[in-house]
Amino acid sequence: MDSINALKGYGKVSHQENQVADQKPTRKRLLTVIAISATVLLILIISLIVAAVIHESKIKQPESSSSSSSISSSESMRAVCGVTPYPDSCFTSISSLNTSIKPDPEFVFNLSLKVSIAELSNLSSSIKTLNNLHGDAALRDCASLLEDAVSGLSDSVSAMEVGAEGKVLTAEKVNDLQTWISAAMTDQETCADGLEEMGETVVDEVKRRMQKSKELMSNSLAILAKMETLLEKFHLKMH
Repeated sequence: MDSINALKGYGKVSHQENQVADQKPTRKRLLTVIAISATVLLILIISLIVAAVIHESKIKQPESSSSSSSISSSESMRAVCGVTPYPDSCFTSISSLNTSIKPDPEFVFNLSLKVSIAELSNLSSSIKTLNNLHGDAALRDCASLLEDAVSGLSDSVSAMEVGAEGKVLTAEKVNDLQTWISAAMTDQETCADGLEEMGETVVDEVKRRMQKSKELMSNSLAILAKMETLLEKFHLKMH
């Protein structure tokens, strides 16, 4: 009997051991599958996050850079022209140059000088034409005065060019520019006073064009007077 029971017990133990042995590979495979699945899921999540970040940076970067350059160009002109007595004339005349505007008051000032010279040169040519037609002394004197005025403004533009020391505007240059622009304005006023004595209808047209030239030169002079304040506003300093 004992031997039979022993055999029965042996059979039961062997059966249990076989069950345990069968369960071990199953659990191992299950843990392996879970680990692989978790790893794949983690990699997928990280990839999606990286892709989203890259996509967002590609969208925002060009928009922000283009917007900033567009805004800086417009703001620089409006900020500089805002200190002038004729801001609309300042903004319109410089915009007509179709030049890319740098966010630098010195650059905008230089452009304001160029539009002043262009307008004054056209006025001088008109006076010369009238002088050739009428041969009046007042027109002859006026033509000479306007030539001097154009020459003075041209000297102002030359002074804005970078010299050997790499400087654009210095305190000394500012004083010279103020003198030249003021002298050009005085020449034009003297010309207008001389034409007033002629008493001819042509004077009205000339005076109208002189008003535009006067506005542009006044704007340039005002920008120059506020240059240090404008440079600080743009976080720049006098050279």
